[in-house]
Amino acid sequence: MDSNDIFRKLTCGASFKKSNFTLQKQKVPTTWKIKEEIKSEPVNLYSDAEKVKEWLSSANSDEDIKSEPEEELNILDDLRTQGVGEKRKKSRQLSKKVKNQLATEAVNHMRNMYKISVMGSNIPPPIETFDEMAQRYSLRMDISNNLTICGYRDPTPIQMQAMPVMLQKKHSLLACAPTGSGKTAAFLVPIIRDLETPKKAGFRALIVCPTRELARQILRECSRLCEGMNFKLHLITKTQKAEEVYSPEKTRRFDILISTPNRICFLLKENLLDLSGVQWLVIDEADKLFEEKGKNSFRKQLNEILEACSNPNRRVALFSATHTPIVAKWTKRNLKHLVKVSVGVRNSATDSVEQELLFVGSEAGKLLAVRDLVKQGLQPPVLIFVQSKERAQQLLSELLYDGINVEAIHADRTQNERDSVVRGFREGKIWVLICTELMSRGIDFKGVNLVINYDFPPSSISYVHRIGRAGRAGRRGKAITFFTADDVVNLRGIAQIIRNSGGTVPDYMLALKRRSRKVRRKLMNSAPKREDITTLPKFMQRKKTQKTPQNSPNKKKIKHSQ
Repeated sequence: MDSNDIFRKLTCGASFKKSNFTLQKQKVPTTWKIKEEIKSEPVNLYSDAEKVKEWLSSANSDEDIKSEPEEELNILDDLRTQGVGEKRKKSRQLSKKVKNQLATEAVNHMRNMYKISVMGSNIPPPIETFDEMAQRYSLRMDISNNLTICGYRDPTPIQMQAMPVMLQKKHSLLACAPTGSGKTAAFLVPIIRDLETPKKAGFRALIVCPTRELARQILRECSRLCEGMNFKLHLITKTQKAEEVYSPEKTRRFDILISTPNRICFLLKENLLDLSGVQWLVIDEADKLFEEKGKNSFRKQLNEILEACSNPNRRVALFSATHTPIVAKWTKRNLKHLVKVSVGVRNSATDSVEQELLFVGSEAGKLLAVRDLVKQGLQPPVLIFVQSKERAQQLLSELLYDGINVEAIHADRTQNERDSVVRGFREGKIWVLICTELMSRGIDFKGVNLVINYDFPPSSISYVHRIGRAGRAGRRGKAITFFTADDVVNLRGIAQIIRNSGGTVPDYMLALKRRSRKVRRKLMNSAPKREDITTLPKFMQRKKTQKTPQNSPNKKKIKHSQ
């Protein structure tokens, strides 16, 4: 190999190195210096191959020349690994966001599927099965077994969302769901789970409801759900001898109290009831208890109860089948960490009830329509709603002669009579039960096939509660509402409810003029005057109500003396 070949190889190598490391002059200075020094050498240097080799060996050793490109490659590898790490972090963050978005979309899809709407912050996702609730919230096996024994297979929509909200230890709850949707179990199961074990520390949970019959029903359901757990339940039934019954030593052994607000307020005034340890205050049928006006208003009594429950860790849950602005304003003003849960369309009837509006002409036409239904063949049990206890007794006296087992329940009857009537209706001994407005709230009569609104409901909310006694727990039912020309005030609103739930109504009902709020409130507060329910001729009715001179003993004596 001559000097020219060595020169070609050297120059080729130098140009190769220049092309590779031109962009990296500052990082690889040694290689660049070799090239410049070779160019600056005299030409005769390249003629001597041995001198060239010596010069190359003295300038840089092979190890130095090899090591510097390796260091540069290591720097590049570090930069690449840093880029990959950042990409992985970003991909992880993106994957978390995607997972959260997918989870929220799944929750929203589930809520939309069951028509669940929620309002609030940090709302837990709904549950699909009771097993999922047991795993997520450490539900005791006793409660799970009792749910199975009581016939609860899968949670209803209100139970899917209300139970997780109550089991999270920071939220208050306002729940609205259709009649017969399982609201009672929706608040009983979280209370039993939250109390955990019996403690001799006084009442720790208070459940308030508008009627004694509903209170007894809640007590019966609560005893079934906490079977075998030794919780002490108490229902205030009598205020007689209250000093002996509600002494501090005796009330300390109870855990859950169920009552109407009137009886609780009586004991609070007598300083016989201590509610300072209440952890859970549940108000069932909240829209009824928060009515400001009317004959059966409980608003003042409920305020006294709220003041007596002075536990700073107290939580409040309100349940109802209908939504009213009064309850919504009060909860927004007085409750912290409030969550609102509603199922379906607000203030709408359940779609499991076939609804019908029947024009009967006059008050006498109502009785003829009932007897016509009896001739066609009633399928008991049947509920008939009237507007007052006097009309309930009048209708009872008329239907007793039609050969059907009928009874009436109202406020004039004693507690024992009312309990026996409800028991007979549940057992099937009574086929037709005549009742007033208060019986439309929360009472769960299994398998009611027909509801007859003999007197037109005073409001749309009242209509929803009345017909909700049928079609409960997935069963089908029917509701017939009688109306006359005097019942046009609320006819449009009720016709709209029927249309929204899938029923058919004439178009002229929806085109009726909407009455003013003042007129509708007046109808809610005072029932309209109606003719008596009777088939007696008017002269015989007057003969019963008026005392004639012939019946007066003094007149007879005067005539005889004359």
